[in-house]
Amino acid sequence: MYKLTVFIPDAALEQVKSALFTAGAGKIGNYEQCCWQVQGAGQFMPLAGSTPHIGEHDSLKMVDEWRVEMVVDEAFIDATIAALKKAHPYETPAYDVIKVLDF
Repeated sequence: MYKLTVFIPDAALEQVKSALFTAGAGKIGNYEQCCWQVQGAGQFMPLAGSTPHIGEHDSLKMVDEWRVEMVVDEAFIDATIAALKKAHPYETPAYDVIKVLDF
């Protein structure tokens, strides 16, 4: 089992979550589409060579984003990450995957 954490801009929240759930993420026992989310502010500065979804090169950008966490069974992790990269509007989405031990 893994825990996926991803940062999603407000306008793309439901679209990205839907893609992750469709890929098999967010299933816990007899429940599906499970996640935890909280809104915050992200910042980044697009550099030369980037193709930013929003913002301008060499200019710091602040944006409302959601931190979304969900579990992903090992059988679905590859498909989930592929779905994340396809559905997320950012050129390089910020995410991490952590192995979860079940005791």
